[in-house]
Amino acid sequence: MHGAEFFTNIYISIPQIETQIYWFAAAAAIFVRVLLRPVKEETMKVLLFMAKGVETMEASVFIDVFGWSRSELQSDIEVITCGMSKEVISTFNIPFTVDVLLDQVTADDYDALAIPGGFEEYGFYEDAYDERFLQLIREFDRQEKWIASICVGALPIGKSGVLQGRSATTYQSDDGARQKQLQAFDVHVMNEPIVIDKNVITSYNPASAAHVAFILLEKMSSRETAQEIKRLMGF
Repeated sequence: MHGAEFFTNIYISIPQIETQIYWFAAAAAIFVRVLLRPVKEETMKVLLFMAKGVETMEASVFIDVFGWSRSELQSDIEVITCGMSKEVISTFNIPFTVDVLLDQVTADDYDALAIPGGFEEYGFYEDAYDERFLQLIREFDRQEKWIASICVGALPIGKSGVLQGRSATTYQSDDGARQKQLQAFDVHVMNEPIVIDKNVITSYNPASAAHVAFILLEKMSSRETAQEIKRLMGF
């Protein structure tokens, strides 16, 4: 090969090499960015059981507290409502449309279960004592996932058997009639506004509702998150 031809070939190949290096470097940079990108945590889910005759105020606190957390602090916890039928008539005949039916639910897909109380005369125990729901409670407990109840929402937990030998509380008025019902399920009933025993939170009445929701938020996120949402909501 003559000298001039040799140098011409080198001159022609250099831009090709530079192009290949450029694209290789660009691909490597993209790969590194993808590799080092923070992994977005999977959204956690609270299953809110809306029995027939559910107490509206007691259900709303979970929706509000976790909604504020998602809106103000971008917390990755959402509330999914569940019922025996698509439309649930709550206490005082207020209708709700739930997100999913109980028959579509498995404890594997959720991180916590919330059980508001309700009124017997509006049919609360017809749904709350349904064996399908009691079995769901047992499954949440078996997986050691949080179960948070308000007022008589503790009674189906007691009836499911998971509170046997454990401490809990429930609605305290009416001469303790509901507390006696809970005690009949072999539960150590404590005369306290809120009781936490392992993974189960139980409480007295509607006045304790927001506090239960804040406790559940703290358990699923952090104390700092719960305190900030309390502050923002004026508690």
